[in-house]
Amino acid sequence: MSMYTASVPQLSKMLQHLDAWLGKAEESAAAKNYDPKVLLEARLAPDMLPLVKQVQIACDGAKFVAARLSGKEAPRHADTEQSVAELRDRVRETVAYLKTISEDDFRGAAERRVHFGYLPPGQGMVGHVYLNQYALPNVYFHLTVAYAILRHNGVPLGKADYLGDIPLVPLE
Repeated sequence: MSMYTASVPQLSKMLQHLDAWLGKAEESAAAKNYDPKVLLEARLAPDMLPLVKQVQIACDGAKFVAARLSGKEAPRHADTEQSVAELRDRVRETVAYLKTISEDDFRGAAERRVHFGYLPPGQGMVGHVYLNQYALPNVYFHLTVAYAILRHNGVPLGKADYLGDIPLVPLE
């Protein structure tokens, strides 16, 4: 399996699930007659980041995977979302960006050197290590925490909302 296949399509799918979870959050808030904005600052523990940051970081992680491994520029986001609708826009913008990345863009990605801001100067990771040991676990962590925050706050989500459709093939 290519690094592209292991990342971009799956991250895009998971962000689309995140968009759906946020949609269910809006519906749940309307049904229960509360402002969905209260969810933005919801967190699982006092020392954890709130939902708004979990969504922002999940989007950033996905777009940076695509950018760093393709050698392309990632879109910039100001981290100023103040509503669930604005968070959903950010998720959709990130998915749209991921759709601009092709398998050909990932040529050489496994051995590409990756550096980012908080690593020591002159230090980085090899592409396959970055993807498998840092980037994918990091994005899934933030997606899972966002899911858990929403579920903890009464949004009716289940495992099927997390996994989504799983393509099946006949076993022969």
